[in-house]
Amino acid sequence: MTEEINRAPQELDSRENTKRPNDSWIPASSLPSPNPRDGISHRWIRTSVLGQVDNTNVSQKMREGWVAVKATDYPEIDYVPDKTSRYPENIEYGGLLLCSIPSEMLDKRTKYYSEMAVNQMEAVDNSFLSDQDPRMAKFQENSSRTTFGRR
Repeated sequence: MTEEINRAPQELDSRENTKRPNDSWIPASSLPSPNPRDGISHRWIRTSVLGQVDNTNVSQKMREGWVAVKATDYPEIDYVPDKTSRYPENIEYGGLLLCSIPSEMLDKRTKYYSEMAVNQMEAVDNSFLSDQDPRMAKFQENSSRTTFGRR
């Protein structure tokens, strides 16, 4: 009677190699994300709030350059159109419409608003410091000196 000896390396017989596949379940996202596309950015634009149509927001975003995407151009998104939707050929979930914009245009928009924020902060700082009374400074610059040895 010969007994078989297992000569396989011990690393192959580890627990990690015999682990079961991940059987966990996670809930689906409320808003699906389209597959990334080169040169295009996506965003969900509000079309209504609590059942009230928000034409002002939609028209403002369209003037900024956002364009509603067609459902046929995004087959990766499972979409059941709403019968009462004002955008039947587009992708709309719960009052949000999927839109796209060229990434270059979005970068220009981001730069514009960043510069506007910097200018506003400079204006606030200048206004705040302009009415400073020397008898009661808002920021007091104290200077001290440390010396070693003789003076």
